[in-house]
Amino acid sequence: MHTDLWNFALKLYARPGVEAACLHWQDQGGDVCLLLCAMWLGERGVTPDAQRLRTLHEQADAWQTEVVRPLRSVRQQWRQAAADDPQLAGLREQIKGLELAAERILLERLEGLCEHWVPTPEPGADWLQWLAADAGVHHDALHRLRVVMRTTQDAEDGG
Repeated sequence: MHTDLWNFALKLYARPGVEAACLHWQDQGGDVCLLLCAMWLGERGVTPDAQRLRTLHEQADAWQTEVVRPLRSVRQQWRQAAADDPQLAGLREQIKGLELAAERILLERLEGLCEHWVPTPEPGADWLQWLAADAGVHHDALHRLRVVMRTTQDAEDGG
């Protein structure tokens, strides 16, 4: 298992179906960076609770609002026009790079907040359930993500 959140996120996101499930999560109003952090914490055996979730949200919400979402908005607004304009397409790719860099910074900040949380696994403790309930994310997004995670984990385990 990767020890830092960024490498964990890269490895997880590269699994078949994870990108689509994460984008579905985002379309339902969820924060993918918080989702990846929650999955990292779950892998580390850190038990979720309301205070920990609040701490993560306090860090993520401001950065998403002030940095990531404005970059994403510009990138999405330029999608159609960039299809016919190579110069705009180049600028759009630069915006995409900035968006990814901003998400990496957020993941690093989230890791810094919780890297010293002591693993205390509790049966039935589920970061995804806590995060979905807190974000008001539709059950379908959570279900799709669980199916993808279970399928890709089984494939990695050779099952």
